[in-house]
Amino acid sequence: MVLDADPSPAPFPIMKTINLIALIAAGEDSRHQFKRDLAHVDAMAAELVAFANSAGGQLLIGVADNGQIAGLASGDISRLNQLLSNAASQHVKPPINPLSTNVHTDQGIVMVVEVAQGLNKPYMDGQGRIWVKSGADKRQVTAREEMQRMFQEAGLIHADELPVGHCQVDDLDQVEFSRYFERRYGKPVSSVGIPLEQLLQNLNLARAGAPNLTGMLLFGKAPSNQLPAFVVKAVAFPGTVLHDKQYLDSEDIDGTLPQQYQRCIAFIKRNLHHVQGKQSFNSPGQLEIPAEVFEEVLVNALVHRDYFISAPIRLLIFVDRVEIISPGHLPNHLDTEQIRYGLSNLRNPALASHAFHMLPYRGLGSGIPRAVAAWPELELIDDRQGNQFKVVIKRSEQQPEVSNVGVNVGVNVGVKGLLAHVQANPGLRAGDMAVAFAVTQRTVERWLKQLKAQGLVEFRGAPKTGGYHVTASIAATLEP
Repeated sequence: MVLDADPSPAPFPIMKTINLIALIAAGEDSRHQFKRDLAHVDAMAAELVAFANSAGGQLLIGVADNGQIAGLASGDISRLNQLLSNAASQHVKPPINPLSTNVHTDQGIVMVVEVAQGLNKPYMDGQGRIWVKSGADKRQVTAREEMQRMFQEAGLIHADELPVGHCQVDDLDQVEFSRYFERRYGKPVSSVGIPLEQLLQNLNLARAGAPNLTGMLLFGKAPSNQLPAFVVKAVAFPGTVLHDKQYLDSEDIDGTLPQQYQRCIAFIKRNLHHVQGKQSFNSPGQLEIPAEVFEEVLVNALVHRDYFISAPIRLLIFVDRVEIISPGHLPNHLDTEQIRYGLSNLRNPALASHAFHMLPYRGLGSGIPRAVAAWPELELIDDRQGNQFKVVIKRSEQQPEVSNVGVNVGVNVGVKGLLAHVQANPGLRAGDMAVAFAVTQRTVERWLKQLKAQGLVEFRGAPKTGGYHVTASIAATLEP
């Protein structure tokens, strides 16, 4: 019985001579390595570590690189068994439990050493080196990011607990932190009686006097200055393909995680249809996909993404679907079916503990099941090769009756919403509309330019005191 095995792969088959000949004929690959002989414990340990850190495999000793069987004598078997035992128990950390099988051939004995994929990655050799399989060969892991991910999978480090660059406590919005602390604990920060640096460290928001990733993401004054990759790239396309040269709306969403969440929701709401139903024209209508779906999926992306990967979350809106893509595949051995039923694995425990009090995050792996229950047309894709997790939310094939009527088909939903807003609130200026739509004033001005070009809105009054109104001819068609 292999004690340190990944239960998911099928067990290795019992090796017979005919199986061995077929295996050798297929050549070396990521799970099969040939060695004419091994004489040094470090060389043996490196091979074992590479298999244990990857998908497991079989080391065939007594076979040359070209696939010719060299064979081993009985004395070699005794020596190699001792070498294998010594390497696996003393020169691989943590120790592993490989199995060996001796297969007799006409050219001599071939020792087949079977190594299961390890559960306690990363494994190291006696010199502290980490090896992984790279095709049919092995390579030493030296890149910091890759090494960090391996330690993260083992639960030895967490990205959300690491200090951020040269940040200091002054880089945190202490007023916002004080509000959060009082709201959560029912007493002001001043009543605790310990220095702020120590309090932040006690709450796992800082380490050694410097804010960690969690502290900066939740309370940083300008977190994107220090963490430029940890933003959301949001784009709305007029078609169904990502490489479309045109887009309807786009925004680089930065700020703290609560700010990113609010701005993402605003982006989605202004770029999806709103079903009017029996409500009056001036009412906002109901979103074509329940807002709860996006709340759950967005929070999941912000809280559980892999922060060891320097890449943004992507929020892509197409005419037939919405995609939310998070850096990092599902952690450890989780798969999409497991998370559909509420199984979870906290990749960022410090961030999750505070997000519970700052975002609509309930923890316990319940977010994805709630999203699926609210909108079954939801696909989960764990892209391990691309190292990302994608949620695809299908939009209704039938175009709903939308509240923002009276606008040409070529105008995007954000522009439609702005037209309805101007009709309901005549006299507003661009800055006021930017606040209402949670976008930049430049974006509103771009929408207004489209509406003016189509004769739908006009500016009335003096430049400093006037505002926007729908044109008289359009106003008549928009009456409820």
